[in-house]
Amino acid sequence: MCHDTDSRPPAPPRSGDVVERGTLTLTAADGTEFAAAYAAPGGPARVGVVVLPDIRGLHPYYVALAARFAEAGLPALAVDYFGRTAELPPTGTREQDFDWQTHIPQTTPEGVDADVAAAVAYLRERTRPDLPVVTVGFCFGGSHSWRLAGGDLDLAACIGFYGRPAMVGEVTATRPTLMVIAGADSATPVEDQLTLAERLRAGGAEVETAVYDGAPHSFFDRAYGDWAGACADVWQRVLALTDRVATA
Repeated sequence: MCHDTDSRPPAPPRSGDVVERGTLTLTAADGTEFAAAYAAPGGPARVGVVVLPDIRGLHPYYVALAARFAEAGLPALAVDYFGRTAELPPTGTREQDFDWQTHIPQTTPEGVDADVAAAVAYLRERTRPDLPVVTVGFCFGGSHSWRLAGGDLDLAACIGFYGRPAMVGEVTATRPTLMVIAGADSATPVEDQLTLAERLRAGGAEVETAVYDGAPHSFFDRAYGDWAGACADVWQRVLALTDRVATA
C-alpha cells in the first residue's frame, strides 16, 4: 500500500526556516502542463530535490515532504504524473478520490523524464544554474528514480524508496544511487531488490542498499512509531548522500 493522502513524512534531523512553499503549474518540453509543489529553505541552495510520488500522484504527503526537505536546507519540487491524461487538480493536489487506477497505466518513462527535466530546470531557475539535483522517489516514483540512475538527465544522484525492480528495465547506474528497502514489503521481495542493486552496480556507480527488516511498504511515515528509528536512519542516509553531492 502506498502512502495515504492523510499520511505525513517524519521530520528530518536538522531543521531550518522554510521561506516559501506552495503549489504551481509547470510546463514540460512537450507542452504538457502538470502540477507541482515547491518549498524553499532560508539558506543558500547547495542541492535540489525532485520528489517523485507514488501511484496516487501529487497528494498532500508529498507537498509536506517537499517542505521537510526545505527544512533540512534543500529546495525541493514534488511533481504530479498525470498532466497528459487528467485535468490539473483544482486544489493543486490529488485527493483521496482521484482515479489513479485509470491514469497510472497511461504514464510512460518518456513522460516522466520530460516532467523531471522541467522540474530540474525550475529548481535551477529559482536557485542557480549549476545546482546539483537529485531525485527522491516512492513506490512507483522509487522505481523511476532508480531507472533515472542510468538515464540521460542531468542528475547528481538518485534515491528510491520501496520501488519495483520490474519497472526499472535493464539500466545500469552511472550516478550514486540509494535504495531504501522495506524488509516486509508485500509488493516486492527483498531478494529482487538486492538483485537489482547488483545489476545497477555494473554501471560503475556507487549503489547503496538499506534494508529495514520487518518494515512494511510505506514505513517512512511519522505515524509509524515502531519505525521511528528506521525513519531517522533513512534521513541520515539521504542527507549524507545529498551532502556528498554538494561537495563533489
